[in-house]
Amino acid sequence: MTTAEAKKSDSATKKSDKKVERGRLYAINAWLEKNKKAATAIWAFAIAAWVGAALFGVQWALIYLFRAIMPAEVLASNWFSAVFSFVCYAISLVVIVAVPWRFMKVKTSRDELGLKGLPTWTDMLLGPVGFGVSLIAAGALTALMMLLLPSVNWQQTQEVGFHGLYAMGDYLVAFVCLVVLAPIAEEIIFRGWLYGKLRSRMAAIPAILVVSVLFGIMHGQMNVGVVVFAMSVVMCISRELTGTIWAGILVHMIKNGVAFFFLFRM
Repeated sequence: MTTAEAKKSDSATKKSDKKVERGRLYAINAWLEKNKKAATAIWAFAIAAWVGAALFGVQWALIYLFRAIMPAEVLASNWFSAVFSFVCYAISLVVIVAVPWRFMKVKTSRDELGLKGLPTWTDMLLGPVGFGVSLIAAGALTALMMLLLPSVNWQQTQEVGFHGLYAMGDYLVAFVCLVVLAPIAEEIIFRGWLYGKLRSRMAAIPAILVVSVLFGIMHGQMNVGVVVFAMSVVMCISRELTGTIWAGILVHMIKNGVAFFFLFRM
């Protein structure tokens, strides 16, 4: 076979492969068009997995990076924990919100993020009320899970990245990170971007469940995951009622503030 004949054969093979690939994509697209509920479920799983993978990937990438370039005594300091939290949340927000817009043309508006307008008196009222409701729901759900899974350590202390707070500066840094920064960033990601995307294509209940299950999983502890799952359900409902995440941010801040007091009370 001559060189020209070989090139023609390769070209014909590539065209044939492309036709087969297009045929498969057409078949998949036709199946998804026919099975709307399955398509929505797959899409919801994919977008939730994107958020989880982005958060997990950014966190561990930064951990390995800082371990490679920073001495151990710096890594163990509370001030480094504060810097790490800020950098991790900032990069995660950029990756989750900006990357889909840049590469997949998935734009996100302030309304979709739940950040339209300013906090209202209704938001201020729903904050403490939502916290109270979430406490009751979390207590009931934890009691049920303790019966179903008695082998789990339900008294395990939550790992928050800060240890040995002795100076006022350490307390202040930890407080800002845990009670201010974390609630704002996590609400934008979970009850903002993720819930907004899910809610645009599915009903409220499945969207709430997907967001809340992922939120619980990302906390990495069964006892904490159950509590934040219940809290997430309440915060998603508050977004349904108000159209914003302001009340959810306040609920989250109150919860983290109470936890901060019991973890680090002087």
